[in-house]
Amino acid sequence: MANVPTIPKSFDVFDNDLDQEIFNVFKSAKILAVDTEAMGLVHGRDRLCLVQICDEKDNVCCIRIQLGQNSSPNLQALMESNEIEKVFHYARFDISALASNLNIEVKSIFCTKIASKLARTYSPRHGLKEVVMELVGIELDKQAQSSDWGKVEELSTLQLAYAANDVRFLIAARHQLKKMLKREDRWELARKCFQALPVIAELDRYRYTNIFDH
Repeated sequence: MANVPTIPKSFDVFDNDLDQEIFNVFKSAKILAVDTEAMGLVHGRDRLCLVQICDEKDNVCCIRIQLGQNSSPNLQALMESNEIEKVFHYARFDISALASNLNIEVKSIFCTKIASKLARTYSPRHGLKEVVMELVGIELDKQAQSSDWGKVEELSTLQLAYAANDVRFLIAARHQLKKMLKREDRWELARKCFQALPVIAELDRYRYTNIFDH
């Protein structure tokens, strides 16, 4: 029987950037879960609207990115730190969105979708909902996945709960996936994939496709 998400230890919503207090909490972390919400999937056309972060102590925050905003200094300092591992699900999209919209070059990346595809070869399903259900035992509600994230000042309770829960269980899933990758002798291959992500994301932003084909 899957469990439903509980209420996070702390939950804050900020405009433009993290405040100094939560920034100080997060900058001492060794690992952070990160997700983004945008108006669509095309970088350069569809703007970034929300960035969600969670640490191992279940402190969650959402940053509402304003129309025309192109920087977020505290967020950038966290994302570009080599000392903090950032855990994403489908990092390829998120790091492209952060680069395109806020000029952030994310460093030290773990992608649970790539890890799942390398470790859970017995399953054809590698979406966040399926990975968290199996590895963490939590059933995520994805009702708000396709919704208008551009109305940042008027996001609904359902949207904010969805956004928070998309990061709250990533770190637990990451720990389970790393154990599986090491057990199956695929951890080094996964690390190489994670290291290649910034290059792949940059190719996405410049709309290069199939450059490795014959």
